[in-house]
Amino acid sequence: MTRIKPHRRRRVRDLKKLRALVHYVCSKCPNRNLLGATKLNKILWYSDAIALQHYGTPITGETYIKRQFGPVPKHILKVIDQLETDKALAIKSSPFHRYEKREYVSLKEPDISIFSPEEISLIDDVIHLICYRHTANSISLATHDRIWELAEIGEDIPLETVFSSSLDEVTESDVQWAKQALAKSA
Repeated sequence: MTRIKPHRRRRVRDLKKLRALVHYVCSKCPNRNLLGATKLNKILWYSDAIALQHYGTPITGETYIKRQFGPVPKHILKVIDQLETDKALAIKSSPFHRYEKREYVSLKEPDISIFSPEEISLIDDVIHLICYRHTANSISLATHDRIWELAEIGEDIPLETVFSSSLDEVTESDVQWAKQALAKSA
């Protein structure tokens, strides 16, 4: 099967922002039963994807890759290791059904000055939705869309694919929106 490489504007990856986001998410979910690796990765994915849709730019600019349970930030392990080394996070493993669940405990207050108020509001909404209304399995399955299915394990999943993962017919309001967006950028 021939894959079409999407044309992408160059995004700047900000590992400092990804690190701050991971720390903030872990601090906002003090109940370790509500946040494991799967939910953490989905909160990061949806926060970046929704920010891209609403503001035209993701929060972190991180590259996401396909893993068994959905998109995962490419540098998540590096960031978590840094947070653990800096004693900002403690990571515990515990058996959960037939898996090993990673649990995150924030040991310090996160620095959120790097985020805008709009970003914090969006992140808080995503945290609440994923931690309180989903299981790790249900949110994992929600990210297994057509784009995820087409990618190979370990392959990059461009964030911009969120615009095409649920394509519908183009409506007149879509055309009007596109015309307005083009007029604003001219």
